[in-house]
Amino acid sequence: MIRKVMIHGSGISYSYDFDENFSYAFDGIDIEIKKGEMIAILGRNGSGKSTLARHFNALLPLQKGNLTVAGINAGDTDEIWRLRRLCGMVFQNPDNQFVSSLVEEDIAFGLENYEVERETIPVKVAESLKLVGMEGYEKRSPQMLSGGQKQRIALAGVLALEPDIIIFDEVTAMLDPEGRREILLAIKNIHVSSGKTIIMITHFVDEAVPADRICLMHKGRLIRCAAPREVLSDIELMKSAGLVPPIPVRLYHDLKAAGILLKSCPLSNEELVEEICRLH
Repeated sequence: MIRKVMIHGSGISYSYDFDENFSYAFDGIDIEIKKGEMIAILGRNGSGKSTLARHFNALLPLQKGNLTVAGINAGDTDEIWRLRRLCGMVFQNPDNQFVSSLVEEDIAFGLENYEVERETIPVKVAESLKLVGMEGYEKRSPQMLSGGQKQRIALAGVLALEPDIIIFDEVTAMLDPEGRREILLAIKNIHVSSGKTIIMITHFVDEAVPADRICLMHKGRLIRCAAPREVLSDIELMKSAGLVPPIPVRLYHDLKAAGILLKSCPLSNEELVEEICRLH
């Protein structure tokens, strides 16, 4: 089955100009993301990945190149609000997204901004909270929640608008291990249950493992866009991007150097256990 292209960019570049010092955040990016894909845009801090993602919902203006998102020309300023509704974004710090003292009011605020019929808003709020496992928190204050719970509320606010694409911009960077587990599980469940196009911006290599494809960035360049196994198991490629491969990949190569050959290179701890068990 041929899937619809949701994001198509060619020759996209974006530059900053500080104190007359011209610099590119990224330069000459060609990218294509299809409907229903989960894409991980992976790279070190400063590689340009978040700047690129902010073009997908017009938080940054298109300076150079061509970019269409959900069939909308991202360079058309008249289409900004429609584009942002179709391409939602969850940020690193959820506190920056909250505008109300109650969870239900916060989610309703976004719906009201987009002039959703008032009588449907309570239903949409309840449905979005259920999708992220936060039903029953309607009357709670976002500021009284844990980091992982806050991120799920922020995600519910985006889901309520029924976007075609959801971007997660380093959403686990400020979370403890439990909060990180919560939000990654919520993202996985949303992708599986809804089939929405998901874009994960991250510098954590293990978060890129479940993606359909990884777009690897380094110093403003997109250096590889391929399946996780092709990208993460390539030691030299990862090194060139300033990243360390997942532990199972490193162990696979260490065992290989010691003369112990596993059938395939594992990306996760679960795959590693399976491969080691096969040895016996």
